[in-house]
Amino acid sequence: MSTYDKIAWLPLCGGLTGLGLVLSYLAMRRRGLGTGLRWAAWSLLPMAAYLTGSIEMFWKMGVAVGDFAKGFVFSPKVWAGIALAGLAVVLFVVSGPMRRREVGRGQDQQAAESGSARPLDRDAAAAGRGQLATRQAATVPAPSPAKAPAKGRKARNADDDDDDLGDVADILRRHGIT
Repeated sequence: MSTYDKIAWLPLCGGLTGLGLVLSYLAMRRRGLGTGLRWAAWSLLPMAAYLTGSIEMFWKMGVAVGDFAKGFVFSPKVWAGIALAGLAVVLFVVSGPMRRREVGRGQDQQAAESGSARPLDRDAAAAGRGQLATRQAATVPAPSPAKAPAKGRKARNADDDDDDLGDVADILRRHGIT
């Protein structure tokens, strides 16, 4: 027979509800009707739990959680499982970058064997992985040098109507921020 059956739940819940209603009446006299009604609402919950059978459900949930925790903490089998799960996570994390490198090498070999006409795509992908794009200079023309920024307000375009943004751009240029 379980411990749940040995406890007299009706007197316990009835007593808690009665005590709560008395305290809610005192709270209502001291602090006002709103506080008293809130305490009365909390006071009715133990009896409502008994009448709906929720107490037995909460009891069973508590026992299940306690049994799980007891078996979890003191079981070497469970700790071995946790260690294996941790090792699996580490292997997944480490294998990601390694897989990306292997895919990149495989693409390089395929391009060398077939004489692929897409060196720009391969080099852009290599640059995205943090590797140097070695053949990019041969396939893409060098960018033209940027024009030097104009000094002061006189060099602004005539069609630029927004004075506020122009002023902000001038201030940023004076401070060396481009």
